[in-house]
Amino acid sequence: MNRNYITPDAWSIIEDKFEADHVKSSESLFSIGNGAMGQRANFEEDYSGPSFQGSYIGGVYYPDKTRVGWWKNGYPEYFAKVLNAPNFIGIHIKINDEVFDLHQCKEVKNFRRELNMKEGWHKRTFIAKIQNDIEIKVEALRFLSLDHEELGAIQYQITPLNSHAKIEYTPYIDSGIKNQDTNWDDKFWETTDVEIDDEQAFIKSHTLKTEYKVCTFMQSQFLIDNEIVQLSAQSKKEDLKASLAYSKEIKKDQTFTIHKFAGYTTSLNHQENELIPAAKSVLSKAVDLGFEELLSKQKQAWAEIWRMSDITIEGDVEAQQGIRFNIFQLNQTYSGKDARLNIGPKGFTGEKYGGSTYWDTEAYCLPFYMATKNQQVAKNLLIYRYRHLEKAIENAEKLGFKNGAALYPMVTMNGEESHNEWEITFEEIHRNGAIAYAIFNYHRYTGDYSYIPEMGMEVLIAIAKFWQQRATFSTQKNKYVILGVTGPNEYENNVNNNFYTNYVAQWCINYMLENLEILKTEHQQDYQRIIEKTNLTSDEISEMRKVAAEMFFPYSEEHQVYLQQDGFLDKEMIKVDDLDSNQRPINQYWSWDRILRSPYIKQADTLQGFYFFEDHFSREELERHFDFYEPFTVHESSLSPCVHSIQAASLDRMEQAYEFYLRTSRLDLDDYNKEVEEGCHITSMAGTWMSIVEGFGGMRVKNGDLHFAPKIPQQWTFYSFKVNFRGKILTVNVEQNKVDFKLEGASEMEVYVNGEKRQVLN
Repeated sequence: MNRNYITPDAWSIIEDKFEADHVKSSESLFSIGNGAMGQRANFEEDYSGPSFQGSYIGGVYYPDKTRVGWWKNGYPEYFAKVLNAPNFIGIHIKINDEVFDLHQCKEVKNFRRELNMKEGWHKRTFIAKIQNDIEIKVEALRFLSLDHEELGAIQYQITPLNSHAKIEYTPYIDSGIKNQDTNWDDKFWETTDVEIDDEQAFIKSHTLKTEYKVCTFMQSQFLIDNEIVQLSAQSKKEDLKASLAYSKEIKKDQTFTIHKFAGYTTSLNHQENELIPAAKSVLSKAVDLGFEELLSKQKQAWAEIWRMSDITIEGDVEAQQGIRFNIFQLNQTYSGKDARLNIGPKGFTGEKYGGSTYWDTEAYCLPFYMATKNQQVAKNLLIYRYRHLEKAIENAEKLGFKNGAALYPMVTMNGEESHNEWEITFEEIHRNGAIAYAIFNYHRYTGDYSYIPEMGMEVLIAIAKFWQQRATFSTQKNKYVILGVTGPNEYENNVNNNFYTNYVAQWCINYMLENLEILKTEHQQDYQRIIEKTNLTSDEISEMRKVAAEMFFPYSEEHQVYLQQDGFLDKEMIKVDDLDSNQRPINQYWSWDRILRSPYIKQADTLQGFYFFEDHFSREELERHFDFYEPFTVHESSLSPCVHSIQAASLDRMEQAYEFYLRTSRLDLDDYNKEVEEGCHITSMAGTWMSIVEGFGGMRVKNGDLHFAPKIPQQWTFYSFKVNFRGKILTVNVEQNKVDFKLEGASEMEVYVNGEKRQVLN
């Protein structure tokens, strides 16, 4: 683990020593984004040490041909790859004709890297002695503009400290990039044009197969001791690269600065013949505003985001740093401005897992965006799934389902399944339940029913049709069973009657039928349209009722718990505490066969059902199930600790809840699973927010009202969060033995605290 190399700080992620072994991890942790694009925190200058270069554009992907050892009918033809996009941050630097490379320096001291989350920028400062013994001070700051989503800005400053020096800056753009994540090492990009027009450079390229057109662009300005200077450039065009070299003799203690403005225009937003004109327009605005004004506007934009989404913790700086890091990454990954985009599991921090959409969005991310943004942002996530309904029906048809049954993909870019591990693609069908649950959760929280008659009912019917067809009647059990599945716990594959899957299937059918009756009486025109469009018959409805009413749930009378799946108790029930710590995480040390035969749970599975449907069970039932399953849970999924934190808090086990909170909030910062160099766990970060708001704050929506059951870890003296509930902005302040509320956006509001009604006034 890379524990303890990130300095605790309330508002920044800080690294205060240069170590080559940390570079790839820091490239993930210090990543920046603006919702439309993002990039790992690679160095602008050349770096010859181990590095994972990565820049990404939201919505741009490549359908990499599926590669498996044994092809099975129904496999997706491709795995959607998040694409490493052309590099626009590069600045090749020479000092007295020697290439500047931190990995080759004689000495690097006073190194400090900071990701300022409050203001949305990344910065490095250090002093380096290069091989020719010239000592330089470097300060490099960059950000991706929230106001101008196609623009990134870099300020790179060099000050010679022990002699005069000729400094040469060569800013460049480069489309000769490759994905680290690729099945066949295919070429993903084709470069069609490299242009240099005076001080501006452009590379036009397009993705193969998907034909996304992208223009990568740049322009630079130069300053000496903060005074703008005009320099002539030596331009160079190559097949995949454009560069402009500028050199200047700089005196000792003078500061030579380059401001590089760069970014992407894409065919997602422009016609192909408008890509370069659009890029010129972006550059013109950037140059007119200048770096300092752009940075000022960046600070203002982030201040507005934090005004609503911040969570304040007093008394525990590591906990404070953790939650802000999670909130920051969520906001720079998805802004909600573009309904075509979604929240990928690595966001803009890496390529692992592919795709832009998992069930994580509906199960974990939606609550965060509902409460910290406006209602439309959350609704856009639901609209995204509705637009993919036809593809979901096609996905089910490929597996033999019919009559409009839908199976939403495990991984997707455009609604088509693009995940190619059989135990996930074919069997982790519980994802359908998360889609339906998000519709329920959205209506429950916002009070907005309009989505259901307009779009959501079609989704619910298609999902219910799938569950009705996927269930099998067991004459032995005289119940409906669901066979051959993988639940949220991916350490059990091809099992029968996974409790969570069966329970969510039953709930989906009942929820659809409940809303069908509402539409029949209150939205008759929509009801008739939807019945005709979905071809839903009375026979299907009758069969659905029967499946839901007679669903089988495995249960242990001995332990008084629902079993995770039929054969769970057949395993050798050795608890996690009895495992050799040197064998953790088990997915890095054990064979898959050994994992599948073990009782170890990757993430909350049965307990996931208790989280979604907690009002269906008693506190005593939750306690029994928590005590039974948690000792077998290794939490090797990023999605696991948050659910356990919330449930531990509801059981008044605050020390345990706090430990789980730290694990989810600092999962990447402390590299619990020894994999952060591959990218951060973006979607699970919403679970960190839930751990505080739903866990410690105890926030629930019941009968259209907000309920709180606030608790506070003993390590904290105070915490505070805001929620936007139906247009009313409520601030919740919790101290030891005290809770109070502040209201904006309305004159009054009723909330419930530990079951007692409280009037909150503006």
